[in-house]
Amino acid sequence: MGVTALTHDTQRSRTTTGLLLAFASATTFGMSGVLARGLLDTGWSAGAVVTLRIAIAALVLVVPAALALRGRWGLVRANAGLVAVYGVAAVAGAQLCYFYAVTHLQVSVALLLEYTAPVAVVLWLWLRHGHRPSGLTVLGAVIAAGGLVLVLDVVSGADLSLVGVLWALGAMVGAATYFVISADEDNGLPGIALAAGGLLVGGTVLAVAGALGLVPFRASTGDAVYDGQGVPWWWPVLALGVVTAAFAYVTGIAAGRRLGSRLASFVALGEVLAALVFAWLLLGELPRTIQLAGGVLVLAGVVVVKLGEGRAPLATEPLPETESGPRVSERPAA
Repeated sequence: MGVTALTHDTQRSRTTTGLLLAFASATTFGMSGVLARGLLDTGWSAGAVVTLRIAIAALVLVVPAALALRGRWGLVRANAGLVAVYGVAAVAGAQLCYFYAVTHLQVSVALLLEYTAPVAVVLWLWLRHGHRPSGLTVLGAVIAAGGLVLVLDVVSGADLSLVGVLWALGAMVGAATYFVISADEDNGLPGIALAAGGLLVGGTVLAVAGALGLVPFRASTGDAVYDGQGVPWWWPVLALGVVTAAFAYVTGIAAGRRLGSRLASFVALGEVLAALVFAWLLLGELPRTIQLAGGVLVLAGVVVVKLGEGRAPLATEPLPETESGPRVSERPAA
């Protein structure tokens, strides 16, 4: 009984840490749109902002990632395909598709379509791995989706473009890929190594696309304006790379490995709420009452999903052997 209690205490601690990391990741990801807006308004192109953001994050993480690997470069070679998919789809693809989507759609509609990713994750886990969602998980998904509609204020009416919808759905696929791969602990790669590798691949893809003229590259040295105050252009550029990319990706991967891709993807809906708050603080865009009510529903939906996840059966999985012999860990099946 003592061992069982210790196991459950460890799992609760792991879940609590995962939730804190997930909220930290969602909050910093939510800051990216507002910071980018200040640069875009001065003449920067979306491609230039995204590429610099990813490149800076890759530079920040490459040394810590090498230290985390401790010379185990075979792990990188063995997971080269996984890192490539992560970099192309979850890093470069998701961001580029979203920026192209907002050129054809209202931002709220593009966000709503992209944030159907948690539903895609649930379906993928069900169809690919047989992880059928519980009734509470489904109910939480419905509540969160309803809240998201209110947060994004889509009910006020919006023009739809088929091209824009397709780009937004591409962003959704990239986001879903991010959650699924981030939560995978079986590949043996340290989370920071996965983040650094994906950012390096994503940055390289975007740089090549820019050199070929496939992605427009424009930059400006004019001050970016936030809340009526001008700041040097390199401030938001550094913040985008260090805070909203390097920190956000590392904490997001760590959260996914503690919570599983399903729960982590729903907690990540907090990014939309964070984006609204930062837009209010830095751009003076005050959320409407209906948006605040939607935020409460989103959080309620996440809580219900968490309750549904808590009913998942315990699965016993082997962990790498240590000097004292093999260990066995119990945790809810993802």
